[in-house]
Formats: sequence, structure tokens, C-alpha cells
Amino acid sequence: MAKKYPVQVKVNGKMKSAEVEPRLLLVHLLRDEFDLTGTHIGCDTSQCGACTVMLDGMAVKSCTILAIQADGAEITTVEGLGSREELHPIQQGFWEKHGLQCGFCTPGVMMAVNGLLQENINPSEAEIREALDGVICRCTGYQFIVKAVQHAAELIREQQSQPVSLENVTTGGTYHDPSNRQADKKKGRSEAYHGPWAIYRRY
Repeated sequence: MAKKYPVQVKVNGKMKSAEVEPRLLLVHLLRDEFDLTGTHIGCDTSQCGACTVMLDGMAVKSCTILAIQADGAEITTVEGLGSREELHPIQQGFWEKHGLQCGFCTPGVMMAVNGLLQENINPSEAEIREALDGVICRCTGYQFIVKAVQHAAELIREQQSQPVSLENVTTGGTYHDPSNRQADKKKGRSEAYHGPWAIYRRY
């Protein structure tokens, strides 16, 4: 039996720990150890994007990262976006603009969109489609998803125009300027999987 190592992460605002084998993927840590099954496994080839989560403020595919690589990180899964009582703007956008069909890819889509909207709260349609390039939806032509993202961005802009800061409104993160990389620098995470859409779009 392989030796296990301690891993501690902050998931959806709560500290969690586990003993993991070196080969365990982050997606399996979230699903099997922490019972956060909203993070889906859809392909086993790093193509579909259904396993997308936020890792230290960046959208990444959790099937491409080892659990031990995430030690000390802050993670947000789709369960951490909002609640039934208070939907996150992305959830509200998808609800109101019918941005899903079967729903299997939706958690990954939402987390990818969350990554985009943390960088840019007024994206063009081309930028939205580029951000969604790493997520496969087998049901739609993406048109309603794009409309849902546009609506979510509008809701976020409306919130931001109010005299209330968006800082830590949800565990999904803060909507900020793209140059704000303090968290990345503090963690020293590799651009190989933590750069702007690197793993998301190309692998």
C-alpha cells in the first residue's frame, strides 16, 4: 500500500484535511473524501471541463491536479457559489436565461464562468466563448449559456454599482482587476496549471 500524506485545504470557506496517496487527483479528494459531488468527472482525459473548480482564485480542471499539489490552497466548488436562499449571480443568470439542459456540465461551466467574471465583469461574446473553450456541453449550441453569462455579468455590474463592496460576497471569490495576482504570488503556484486559462483551454 502506498504511503499517505496529510493534505489540508480550505474548501468553500471551511478547513478540511485528509490523508491521501501521492497519486490521488484533486477531483477524487473533493468527491470521495469530502463528498462534494457537484464536481463531476466526465471524460478521464482532461477534455470535458466538468471537474472545473476555483483554486486560489483561478479556474482549473481538478482532474489535472494532484491532491497534494493543492495542500494549503483555497478551493471553491460549485457548492460554494451560493445557496438556495441566496443565489450567486452566475446561478441566477443560468436560472433566468435557461443556460442548461441535462445539467451534467453545468457545474464546470459555472466555475469556468466564475473564473472569467473575476477577471472581467464586462466580457464580450467572443471572450465568453473563449473562456468556455475548455468545457464541453453535449446538449446545446452554447447560445443560451452565453446569454446566461452575459446576464450574470450584468447582475454583477449592478451589484458593483451599489454602495456595497463585492469583497467576499461569496466564497466564489472577489471580482477584481486582472492584474491582482497577490494570492498567486503568495502561494507561488506554477503557471503550468495556474496561469490564465493555460490548462483550461489547451489540455
